[in-house]
Amino acid sequence: MKLLLGDCLDKLKELKDNSVDSIVTDPPYGLSAAPNSGKTSKGGFMGKQWDYDVPSQEIWEECIRVLKPGGHLLAFAGSRTYHRMAVRIEDAGFEIRDQIMWVYGSGFPKSMDISKQIDKREGAERKVIGKTSGSGMTKSNVEQGAQKRNVTEWNVYSNNPVSDLAKQWNGWGTALKPAHEPIVMARKPLSEKTVVDNVLEWGTGGINIDESRIPYSADDHVMKYDGYKNGEYKSEYKEGTSYKHGNQVQINTQGRFPANIIFDEEAGKLLDEQSGTSKSTGGRIEKKTGWGEFGGNGQKEIIDGQPGFGDVGGASRFFYCPKTSKTDRNEGLDGFETKKSSSMPGRRNAEDMSTSKIDNDVTGRFVTERKNTHPTVKPTDLMLYLIRLVTPKGGTTLDPFMGSGSTGKGAVRGGFDFIGIEREEEYFQIATARIQYEIDNPYNEERGERIETNKNANKFF
Repeated sequence: MKLLLGDCLDKLKELKDNSVDSIVTDPPYGLSAAPNSGKTSKGGFMGKQWDYDVPSQEIWEECIRVLKPGGHLLAFAGSRTYHRMAVRIEDAGFEIRDQIMWVYGSGFPKSMDISKQIDKREGAERKVIGKTSGSGMTKSNVEQGAQKRNVTEWNVYSNNPVSDLAKQWNGWGTALKPAHEPIVMARKPLSEKTVVDNVLEWGTGGINIDESRIPYSADDHVMKYDGYKNGEYKSEYKEGTSYKHGNQVQINTQGRFPANIIFDEEAGKLLDEQSGTSKSTGGRIEKKTGWGEFGGNGQKEIIDGQPGFGDVGGASRFFYCPKTSKTDRNEGLDGFETKKSSSMPGRRNAEDMSTSKIDNDVTGRFVTERKNTHPTVKPTDLMLYLIRLVTPKGGTTLDPFMGSGSTGKGAVRGGFDFIGIEREEEYFQIATARIQYEIDNPYNEERGERIETNKNANKFF
């Protein structure tokens, strides 16, 4: 376990060639540097200069140097700047293998109301329909990255347009509701002739399918038997029944094959509302031989290329849906100062749903008081799933943009070694405390709870 404070370009140069098994990271999205965006500010999200641009090709070249041949890189990106992230990663020498899509249901629309802005330009004041209060965050506060803001009260105006021109453009905006973040899935080129040779030489090159399968509910599981009864072919769900000449269909107990789409709980619920309930029977192949409907002897061969699951539920059961925890973000930070902070544009964190306020429509962002002030905190379970997907058991994963340490927490929880690099001292201290808390308080994934305090854990500080 190694945590490094400093610029990742400098700290990566301290690491040896071919020394880490995987890289799982949530780097800056470069939302302020998008070409033709019309933005001139050199500061990124919340005025943070580190978020002005996506990581440079030089940084990714250092990443590929320290990664073992065949090692995988998983890097989150913004929907508007994904192409810039992927191109720089590819230009550094990586092979782009896939794109994983993290879909969430808690996105908050930040579209500008064109009709409202027209009324403001025309000097047509809309009717005041109430009052509300919240942080007095102004545009200048945001640009300066200010943390302490006074609570103020402001008017709530009607959505009904006043001027004729505003009425003409009523209902028009500038952006869609954000509901996903893409993840670049890339791999360092193999050093051996084949993937098998590379895996045997370096332990890298493949992805851990079985450890990343999507679990299903055993309570809904039933066995399926196919065959004949009284000379007639039957196919039905009934455990413990066997027909003459029947074939017992294999049931998959490992879980579903991992997909390149991941949902959060909220998005999973929305998907299930749309899909309704269905029964899964698996991918069954019927091979006919001989003559007649079922072959010369009245039978057919059943081949299970994708064994059945026999479960019932909504469509979300086909995808990984990591559980979110309201305590995850601030665990281990009891001694830290509580500050006002905002989340990444668009997506709200779990605790934002009930405790935060919109800042007078200046930025459209949610602001809340918390100890972990990093704006782009990812769920620990999500980061652990990604680590498991591309890291050999007990291997070392690297996060050159550690932030508040969610990747490190996930690594500790899954029994992996971890190297984290963070430039901002405030976030470095938060990450250190969160990771140390995970070491001190082991988490039982099956039970979904902390099990004991590890008093003999190694301390970072």
